[in-house]
Amino acid sequence: MPPDLQLGRERLLPNLAREDTCPEWGPNRGESLNNLRKYGKPPFKVVVIHGGPGAGGEMAPVAHELSSSWGILEPIQTAISLEGQVEELRAVLESEGELPVTLIGYSWGAWLSFIMAAYHPSIVQKLILVGSGPYEEKYVRKLHEARLARLDETERAEFQSLVRALTDPTTANRDTLLALLGALCSKTDAYEPTVDETRTSDPIGNQGDIFQSVWKEAAELRRSGKLLELGQRIKCPVVAIHGDYDPHPAEGVQEPLAATLMNFRLILLKNCGHKPWIERLARDEFFTALREALPQ
Repeated sequence: MPPDLQLGRERLLPNLAREDTCPEWGPNRGESLNNLRKYGKPPFKVVVIHGGPGAGGEMAPVAHELSSSWGILEPIQTAISLEGQVEELRAVLESEGELPVTLIGYSWGAWLSFIMAAYHPSIVQKLILVGSGPYEEKYVRKLHEARLARLDETERAEFQSLVRALTDPTTANRDTLLALLGALCSKTDAYEPTVDETRTSDPIGNQGDIFQSVWKEAAELRRSGKLLELGQRIKCPVVAIHGDYDPHPAEGVQEPLAATLMNFRLILLKNCGHKPWIERLARDEFFTALREALPQ
């Protein structure tokens, strides 16, 4: 696939559903429809997009919290290419959402939502980017330095080894390696997490193959500058919510997007890491900001 993403309107992956993707759900948690979870009542105007790539299910606490006021969709992305993930998400939005929708993208999901809004602007009413990665390559070094500085010597060596392994196409046991990397990132990325909140997540398991293949393409899109260029196509309002302790530097979101987007603002949360809804000191402020950013 060329780096500028020649995305067509045709459905590229006809078999999007996998029967083993999601567990069964009770009436108070969310309705499971293969690769899609639903919360609250129709119309489904708000969609939460998980990170990773391949970390399906981690947005369940956010979906559940908001479902008393909005109908929420939580798609589980399974495609193994960047173009495939965009088309997979588009298909879900068009078949299940009340268009146009608001996308709440977390981490990698912020980028995926950004790309979706660029290529399919008519179906996106608003973008909310939570803990987004930086949009230009020059900020990436600061991200890596912040993470490594929060690890001891042994952990730093393990972290770097895992990153190298996950970018090697010959590596086996990618799911296990991705879980190990996630455990280290939980240490580097959180300020003061609450254990109870962490346990409310409903992950479907690590998907190392998805991470390896999709992230390689996404990283190249940023390195080439074409990720940020996509912002010129985005017409809807964009709000970024970011923790001041998040190793992903807030300036890597604020500076490029403020210079590119027509309607953008960033909300910086104090004493908050990469995943605001698990932070004891920032959780309430996060959900207040999120509710205020959502169309009423």
